[in-house]
Amino acid sequence: MSLTKVPPERQKILGLVKGKLPPDQERIADLRITGKSFTLVGTPEGDEIKDPSKLEFLPDVVNDLDVDFTDNPAAAAVYKNDQRNIRKVKEATEKLQINIIHPLRDGKRLLVLDIDYTILDTKPLTSGSLPPAECARPGLHEFLEAIYPYYDICICWIWLEAKLVELGMVGSTRNYQVLFSSTKLACSLSSQNEMVNHMHIMLRHCKLSGITFPSSKNTIHVDDLSRNFALNPNEGLKIHAFKNAHTEQAQADRELHKLARYMVHIVAIEDFRTLRHKHFQRPGSMS
Repeated sequence: MSLTKVPPERQKILGLVKGKLPPDQERIADLRITGKSFTLVGTPEGDEIKDPSKLEFLPDVVNDLDVDFTDNPAAAAVYKNDQRNIRKVKEATEKLQINIIHPLRDGKRLLVLDIDYTILDTKPLTSGSLPPAECARPGLHEFLEAIYPYYDICICWIWLEAKLVELGMVGSTRNYQVLFSSTKLACSLSSQNEMVNHMHIMLRHCKLSGITFPSSKNTIHVDDLSRNFALNPNEGLKIHAFKNAHTEQAQADRELHKLARYMVHIVAIEDFRTLRHKHFQRPGSMS
């Protein structure tokens, strides 16, 4: 062990003998082996595989299954014209439930805001390991207060409004209102080849239901996954996923501060679809 740092109970020796192996307690010196090479394998002490759930810091994982449809119009067209997706959109439109908490305001733009890992760390919230307020992305309420004078706010989430109350987003005395919410059904990815976009379905649902709804040209859908913009690639704005809320690195996150600055900066633009939202951290490069 002094040479290899592999504890005896982890040591396995390959190529030592042919045929029947000697008992574990047998010493190599007693085997009278001369001029023979063999290999010792085993995990050195300190290099053991650790349970990721017990580690405080983990490297960021790049989601290479996510697709940026804003840079690939051909791929977006394939998904939009896929018969399975057309069927999914029809089904989701029929099942979609929109809960209008406050009436929409005339002349306002619309923010469709994803929740999971976009404005909060979902894992500690669902497990109860952190209080709801500590799962929120830094600057959440300040972000919503900054954009509310210009944008109506829609939340896309599978959970009940009770969770929004726990987060202080509904029923609080803050200077913004969540006007309505809708089920996560329309935001979901049913499989890698069947993408159903929330905003596309909401517009379709409201048209069929006779609900006055802002058009796609003055709507922004903010999410941490580009693939959720498959059917409306020019209306999607992707931000970095927010995870590990309890760490110092997460608490130093300033993504929502930059997003608020961008959304206020573009509010006078007639058609948001002419913008390159992926450059929101650098407003000068948005067109």
